[in-house]
Amino acid sequence: MTMNVVDGREAVKGLVIKNTGNLYHVRDTEGNDLTCWAKGNLRLKGIRSNSPVVVGDRVFLEVNPDGTAFITGIEDRENYIVRKASNLSKHAHILAANIDRALLCITIRFPETTTVFIDRFLVTAEAYSVPVYLVFNKTDLYDEDDTEYLDALIYLYSVIGYPCIRSSMETGEGLDEIDEVTRGHMTLLAGHSGVGKSSIINALQGEEVQRVREISDYHQMGTHTTTFSEMIELNNGGFIIDTPGIKGFGTIDMERDEVSHYFPEIFKISKKCRFYNCMHLNEPDCAVLDALDHHYISESRYHSYLNILEDIDEGKYR
Repeated sequence: MTMNVVDGREAVKGLVIKNTGNLYHVRDTEGNDLTCWAKGNLRLKGIRSNSPVVVGDRVFLEVNPDGTAFITGIEDRENYIVRKASNLSKHAHILAANIDRALLCITIRFPETTTVFIDRFLVTAEAYSVPVYLVFNKTDLYDEDDTEYLDALIYLYSVIGYPCIRSSMETGEGLDEIDEVTRGHMTLLAGHSGVGKSSIINALQGEEVQRVREISDYHQMGTHTTTFSEMIELNNGGFIIDTPGIKGFGTIDMERDEVSHYFPEIFKISKKCRFYNCMHLNEPDCAVLDALDHHYISESRYHSYLNILEDIDEGKYR
């Protein structure tokens, strides 16, 4: 959207730094933070979202003499990270917009992050051209078996091309790397509840910016400390967008024949398939199935590929 005039007046520009339901916290170009409402007719073209405005959006504001402010328009987004809003909904839940990179916070246990969840996030990021760094957190809590599995995951994703960081906010491991990755950038921080997102932000800032809660022993899952997405200005000159813990990650607006494009190792090998429209299921002379048999493609990654295809076929969310 290129609009910059509202009712004959020049619109104020701003950056959405937090949303709390129907209210949005917006920082204008002079550094003032305004509490705003979205105009009732504000909708985005081409996407059915449960919220028309998200953290990271660059917006146009109409500020009234009494200090109230309304968001009247949204600039075109460079990118965003999106997932299905719920089991039955066809609406999208956009986590954040206009981001330079994403950090996916992963734990082997306390709680467990599955490879299906990791791959679904990576596929969505690939679809919207968002570079991802995988942060394997809480390394101080793992036993020998956990560490062996962690090493295998880091090897798998590093070979594909995703940068991986081992981290522990208890020991300080990985903190310098995370600081370097976020320095001067707009970074989305995502992951399940309880994986240590708030602890990472606090460690980066050297103070308690975000509240941290203990893991539930019964479920080995975290409790939500962040209920709405929020942008935090870091001491290193970057911004980090803290998101609520995500239980599932349903892909949206993706065609069956597109899915393999977002698995870099599958897409690369698929060029050798006999058929240009090969879906890598049971077709003859499929280079991907051959690579799977010879362990050039990971079984877990191929399982995630099939899992997403099933979602599209059945119209379901997992």
